[in-house]
Amino acid sequence: MDFFINTANAQAGGGSGQSMLSAMLLPLLLLVVFYFLLIRPQNKRAKEQREMLSKVAVGDEIATTGGILGKVTDVGDQFLTLEIASGVSVKLQKFQVAQVLPKGTVKSA
Repeated sequence: MDFFINTANAQAGGGSGQSMLSAMLLPLLLLVVFYFLLIRPQNKRAKEQREMLSKVAVGDEIATTGGILGKVTDVGDQFLTLEIASGVSVKLQKFQVAQVLPKGTVKSA
C-alpha cells in the first residue's frame, strides 16, 4: 500500500533554508518569463497604437478594424469622420483605426 501513500520520514532540520530558496526560485523565474514574453510586448504594442492614434490627421488614409478604407475628414478627441466614398462619410471611434495607409492607397483600391 506504500505506492499510493508516501510515508513521512524524519529529515534533518538544517536543510530547510535550501529547500525554501529552491521553492521560491521557480515562481520568480515564471514571473520573469511572463514579463518578457507576454507583458512587455503587449505594453509595447499598446504604446505604438496610442502614438499612431495621436498622429492621425485630416487627409490621412486609414484602414479600420472592420476592414473599411477611407480618408479622414475630421478629427476629434474620441471620434473621427471617415469619407469612404464620394459624399459618404462615417463617424467612428478612434480606437477602431487599425493602421494608417500610405497616400494614394484608397484611390487604387
